[in-house]
Amino acid sequence: MSTEVSELIYDWNKVYARSMVPAGRVLLNDESLRDGLQSPSVKDPTIEQKIEILHLMEAVGIDMLDIGLPGAGPRAVAHCEALAREIGRARLKIKPNCAARTHENDIRPIAEIVQRTGVPIEAATFIGSSPIRRYTEDWTDDFLLRTTEKAVKFAVSLGLEVMYVTEDTTRCDPETIKRLYSTAISCGAHAIVICDTAGHATPMGTVALMHFVVNEVVKPSGQDVRVEWHGHCDRGLAVANSIAALVAGAEVVHGTACGIGERVGNTQMDQMLVNLKLMGIEPWATQELNRLKEYCDAVSHATGIPIPANYPVVGGDAFRTGTGVHAAAVIKAYRKNDVMLANSIYSGVPSHYFGMEQIIEIGPMSGKSNVHFWLERRGIPDTPELVELIFARAKNSATMLTEEEIMECCRAAGVNVSIAS
Repeated sequence: MSTEVSELIYDWNKVYARSMVPAGRVLLNDESLRDGLQSPSVKDPTIEQKIEILHLMEAVGIDMLDIGLPGAGPRAVAHCEALAREIGRARLKIKPNCAARTHENDIRPIAEIVQRTGVPIEAATFIGSSPIRRYTEDWTDDFLLRTTEKAVKFAVSLGLEVMYVTEDTTRCDPETIKRLYSTAISCGAHAIVICDTAGHATPMGTVALMHFVVNEVVKPSGQDVRVEWHGHCDRGLAVANSIAALVAGAEVVHGTACGIGERVGNTQMDQMLVNLKLMGIEPWATQELNRLKEYCDAVSHATGIPIPANYPVVGGDAFRTGTGVHAAAVIKAYRKNDVMLANSIYSGVPSHYFGMEQIIEIGPMSGKSNVHFWLERRGIPDTPELVELIFARAKNSATMLTEEEIMECCRAAGVNVSIAS
């Protein structure tokens, strides 16, 4: 009688599952091609690379993306327009938005791109909000309110939908938060974005802030306002904060591929996709994510930011092991002809959900079962002499053996390795 893997795992994650899941729909807004490019280490991708990444965002089911800040200059305008045209030409489902300071010179180019392409684009107008930012800039409360009102009304007058963004919301006082968002909503903003710009928040702080905004701003407004969360990873809490924001009332989470962005980066979009799928949150529970690694690799290549070997899911070591005890358990699972079992015994993330598989290698911490399995998978006879040769070499190596090193052992043992290819 077969046993389901789910019956073999006691899942503590589900103890509070009913009270700790998003209350409504969940949408994802990708900032890889705008906020992600603020990292001092990235290179700005070519438009061809951006279009490739755009299609990969569509393929993994991302709902929205920031296509750039056209107010930054001619190159930014050209790239934003090309991306908008591609969305229209290919009839993609993903919805574009453009970043803009709360200034007419940033907002007007968005409307002009909409007019030239016929593709609706949200205006994501942003302004600093926290006391530390106001002190540094010598901004008064009245200045912020007047600037917000003028910018939102101007964008609405041009026929744009407005996503109003307050920078550094997680370090802003309640009174200012309430006044700024309420003003933006009353002037026509249909979405508001709560930002952890400096990566200051913890999950507990995120929940407290989200509850304040929902209960003190959104509900009293009487409007259908979309609430969004934009996080950074300075304390290593970006994904946890984003999930907390969704549980506390946000509908949209912003992120970037592999968390690229200023300082230590933004919320990792790929990790959000992984966790939403594993949490069983629709539509991600049934979303096909076998192109997730391709999406991350494309952004990595285009921006010049390498993916660390130990990065979750898409890193080179995510599903790779040479440890004897771990490998032996995975091999025993494969012997039962159970892929799900093999992908779960020593991993909290089933690799096949994301188009990958467990990899068993041979190194100084390996057992002979690693050697037997490696040879078997390649159709190479695992003679006692060959196994001993490879095992001895592995124990005297400081790293995992390369395929060529193992092939040398095969030739030394007189084993025909032509079939190994």
